[in-house]
Parts: sequence; C-alpha cells; structure tokens
Amino acid sequence: MNTTAIATLSIGTYLASTLLIIRHIDQSRMHRAALYLAWTAVCSHFLYTAIVFQRSNGFNFGFFSTGSLVAMIVALLLLIAMINKPVEKLGIALFPIAAGMLGLELNFAHKTQLLSSYNWAMSTHILTSIIAFSLLNIAALQAILLAIQDQQLKSHPPKRIIQSLPPLQTMEALLFQMLTTGIVFLTISLISGFLFIEDLFAQHLVHKTVLSLLAWIIFTGLLIGRKRYGWRGQTAIRWTLIGFILLLLAYFGSKLVLELILHR
Repeated sequence: MNTTAIATLSIGTYLASTLLIIRHIDQSRMHRAALYLAWTAVCSHFLYTAIVFQRSNGFNFGFFSTGSLVAMIVALLLLIAMINKPVEKLGIALFPIAAGMLGLELNFAHKTQLLSSYNWAMSTHILTSIIAFSLLNIAALQAILLAIQDQQLKSHPPKRIIQSLPPLQTMEALLFQMLTTGIVFLTISLISGFLFIEDLFAQHLVHKTVLSLLAWIIFTGLLIGRKRYGWRGQTAIRWTLIGFILLLLAYFGSKLVLELILHR
C-alpha cells in the first residue's frame, strides 16, 4: 500500500476536522462530520504506522517518528474521552499537531530503532512511557484551556468558545482525572525503568530519569494537595504545566540533542 497516500489522507482529515470544530465552536457537542473526519484521521494514521512497522519489523523510535506515534495516541485517547467527557475543543490544538508530526515523520524520519530488538521488560517501559506522556499531554492542554476559561470568565462578555465549555468545576475535575490516569502509567514506567535499565550513564538516561522523577513528584504532590488541602484553580494549572514541561524535556530533550544536533 502507498504509505504517502495514507499519510496524506490522515493529515488532510486531521486538518479538515480542526476547521469544522472551529466553524462550530459555539456548539456544546462536537459536530458529527468533524468527529467522523477525526476518526478517519486517527485510523489512517494508525494504518500508516502499522504498515511502516511491518516493513521495518519494528517501531521507529527516532525523534520525528516517536513524536508522530505520541501524537496519534494522544488523538486516539482524546476521541475515546469524547464518548463521555466534554473535551472536544482540545482537538483544535491536538489535531494540527498530529498532522504536523506525521508530516515530519513522512519527510524526515531517521534510522529505525526497533522495539522488537528490546526484551519484554524494556518494551513495557517504552510503551508505558509513551502512554503516560500522551495522557499527561492531554492534561497539559486541558490546563491551558482551563487557564483561558478562568481568565475569560472574569471579562464581560466571554468569547464564544468559553461560553460553549462546561462549567469551571467540571473542567477542573476532568483535569485531575487525566492527571490521575497519567500518573499511574508514569509510575509503571519509572518502576520498570529502575528495574530493567542496566546502565543509566552509558545509555544517556540520567537526565531523563531525573526530570521524569521531578515531574512525578510534582504531579503526585498536586494530587495530594488537591485531596488534602483543596488545591485548585491557578495552583493546579501552574503545577500541571511545570510538570509537563519537565516531562517534555525528559522525553524529547535527549532525542532532540542526540539525533538532530549531535547526529548520534
């Protein structure tokens, strides 16, 4: 099958879905055509990834390919969350990112680093890391949307997109649900990393481990603070974004430096 055509279909439907969401921004639920386009985009993105996996006998964990894989998982998780949660507005940010990362993978994919070459323990570590990052990525975008909503509600009248969002309390509850699920996978990722990675220094993983641990401490502390002290609002938004930035540096900082700058 022509992978370029499949990737182009995915990119086009991601962007078309985004435009439809923007066009019907004041509706309380996602426009049906936009939803169908989004599912088409994710399914074709998955098909592209599966074909590349089959041809290479493994996943490509280069910088752009990993970014594309994460973006696809984030988009899929968002669509699943839409079934019973009002998070469709996040597609305005997520779908163009997924389209962009797929386009970059299509044109600038580096040499393949195969998941099949790892044992089951390392495969578990890698996959849980990707899922954790994807979930916390959605939480970070939810925090940004929450910050915009909080700011807009203080102005009169708020913009149409803010008026179409659920109440502030519902948005906060969704944020903490996403954080809780993401932390579960991040915890599994960290434990499996400590148990199964033999030499952190030789594999250039020290800074990744330290930054991931700091992010875990921030996210966990935020959940404890929410439960015991009622932390919410700007405190929740601020610490969610700080934790995600640390995680972003941990997951992609080393790949950016080693692959694109040092060409290792």
